[in-house]
Amino acid sequence: MNRPRLSPLLRLQFLGFLMLLGLGALAARLWWVQVARGAEWTARIRGSSEATVRIPSIRGEIRDRNGVPLVQNRASYEVDFYLPEMVKGYRQRYGQPPITDYRGTISGMPKDLKEPDIVKIVNGGIVPRLDDLDLARDYNASQLQKHYRTNTEVPYTYIKDIDFPTMAKFSEHDVGLPGVDIAIKPVRSYVYGAFAAHLLGYVGAPDDINKEDAKKYTFYQGDVDGKSNIEKLMDEYLRGKPGVRHLRRNAKGQIDNVLKEDPPQQGANVFLTLDARIQAIAEEALRAVSRAGAVVVDPNNGNILAMASVPSFDPNTFIPSIKAKDWKALQKDEGDPLVNRAISALPPGSTFKLVTAFAGLRGTKNLANAKYGCFGGVSYGDHFFRCWVAEKHYTHGTIGLADALKVSCDSFFYQYGNAAGIQSIDVVGKLLGIGEESGLHLSGEQTGNMPGPEWMEIHHPRERWSQAQTANVSIGQGYTLVSPLQLAMAYVAAANGGTCYYPRLVDKVLDQNDTPVVDEQGKTVNFAPRIRADLRNEVSPQDMELVRRGLWKVVNEDGGTGGRARLKEVVVAGKTGTAQATDRGQEENVAWFTCFAPFDHPKYVVAVMVQGASGHGGEVAGPIATRILERTLAQDEGNFDMQVAWLTPAHHSNPLELIKSVSYTGSNLGGEDEEGADTSQSGATVQMADSGAQPDVEPEADAAGQVKRARAPRAQPVAAPVPERPRNFFERLFGARRQPAPAPAPSPARRGRP
Repeated sequence: MNRPRLSPLLRLQFLGFLMLLGLGALAARLWWVQVARGAEWTARIRGSSEATVRIPSIRGEIRDRNGVPLVQNRASYEVDFYLPEMVKGYRQRYGQPPITDYRGTISGMPKDLKEPDIVKIVNGGIVPRLDDLDLARDYNASQLQKHYRTNTEVPYTYIKDIDFPTMAKFSEHDVGLPGVDIAIKPVRSYVYGAFAAHLLGYVGAPDDINKEDAKKYTFYQGDVDGKSNIEKLMDEYLRGKPGVRHLRRNAKGQIDNVLKEDPPQQGANVFLTLDARIQAIAEEALRAVSRAGAVVVDPNNGNILAMASVPSFDPNTFIPSIKAKDWKALQKDEGDPLVNRAISALPPGSTFKLVTAFAGLRGTKNLANAKYGCFGGVSYGDHFFRCWVAEKHYTHGTIGLADALKVSCDSFFYQYGNAAGIQSIDVVGKLLGIGEESGLHLSGEQTGNMPGPEWMEIHHPRERWSQAQTANVSIGQGYTLVSPLQLAMAYVAAANGGTCYYPRLVDKVLDQNDTPVVDEQGKTVNFAPRIRADLRNEVSPQDMELVRRGLWKVVNEDGGTGGRARLKEVVVAGKTGTAQATDRGQEENVAWFTCFAPFDHPKYVVAVMVQGASGHGGEVAGPIATRILERTLAQDEGNFDMQVAWLTPAHHSNPLELIKSVSYTGSNLGGEDEEGADTSQSGATVQMADSGAQPDVEPEADAAGQVKRARAPRAQPVAAPVPERPRNFFERLFGARRQPAPAPAPSPARRGRP
């Protein structure tokens, strides 16, 4: 049976149809790949040929209440090593990189692991070229290897804060090394050096890197963190938004150009209640002694106008990191320059009698008209509590509250305090903020002690509270501990007639458009003054004025213990205090003076504490407080102009030297009776504020990182690989292979510098 055969024309048409069908399928595939998924493939190609670097954000400025910048930013030029790029470049130029062994952990189990020896790579392939240009520096090799192991995505900073000649040399010469780059970073600049250092704080490298955020970038440059005080407290507002730098890779995978850059955004500016001129006055006055703290407060709102502590330090030494030797020197300094004594807690001595006075005027206590006799001291149990005048062989006689404040009679307050009762003293103390957190959240701030029966049960359960304990508390001794800041806030209530404020340090926070910052709900963040309590609910206006009159007598009447604080044209009221304290196992006197002025319409409250005083509060702390108050008031009248200028750290060669008295040229001082501390019993152990978090300490160079001693032999380039051509029939038959090209002759050894 014969089958019909297709005609040649039909077969030709069928073949053409198949060809058209194939071409159509190919065109469809090309459309699908190049058009439909073109953006996806383009992104992949771009991603493989680009690298992204996170640019650190720029922190906002910190300014005083008048807008004077206290903390700004400056440009810092750094030499960074991009370690993965460095290893890749070494492999391409020199061949297989050296390998090092280390003990690691896999799934929680210890295991011997291998990784490129980045130290040998740097010493053999990077340092020689840098040394040729006189740009090599010693470094810590152990830290470099650890950085490569744990923070691969973060560039390693080889040289920090390079000077202009070094930067110019880098710019002039094409270093030509993969993974070596100059980065410009904004770093903190504390405009006036050690000025307000204990208040402003410092910044440093973050303790941990946000791994999720780091995955978004090829290389990650993190922001600095606020480590202490305002820098830490306001970190969320000061911190800006990071930028991104897009880098292009060439055909060899090396970075050779910047494609584009999204600049970082600056954070908000923080305005403090601090007045830079008053701060400068306080800083200058306090440098007359070696260890002290001072606070100036506006009694009408609780605003802190100045806070100073000596000895001090320059926070610029922490930027961008502090040398290990400098950090050790600060830690070993006997004066503890990192301690903020304005927020450290010490026995307040007779300045605490203000609290005791208010406690006896509450409600049913009604001790306003009470009088007690002074006969050299009072006995409680088997202990005789002396009055400070016993050393001078006379007594105060029978006196009332105002005169007892004037002459600071211990015997009166032993009896008055026990009549008021420790519970009443404890209530008033807490209303005024004694033994309580201030709410400022400054680094290391101490709450001190407002002791009482409940406190005793917790901290000394084997002891029983007694009248002797109450007598001690009544004059600011025993377990009582108060910071200059707390004492200043207590006298704020006396100055303004009874309103107890929380101390206020931040006035406002504005973004770069001078708009107040808002919270997550879109509401303006509130930094308004806050009232802690109203003492007028406990003490009548007449009794409040009785206490104020007693503080007036201290300074302005003959026989008052604060006569050295008397000024010619302004009426000052205040209180002296001398207490015994134990610091680092050594007993020493602590001198206090707290005052306010003008008396009728107070504008300023000043509290000064001096450690290591051989003299009394009136002759050691009194002149300092008076100088601060006198110059501040004169400045208001236009009769004095304090310049805000750079300050070197306050430091005495012998910070433990005892201070007998303080005087200033041209000061209006007049000697009066001076009270002493009761040395018949040991003083309480002080609570010193700690310095905050560990800063970013730059380790010293080790042996492997010393350029001149431990540099590895210069690495030698390998021949570029030649593509192997296909073997012909005879080569395949006889197994012959093409001979490799001879290796290049080694380069001559580099001559050392003369």
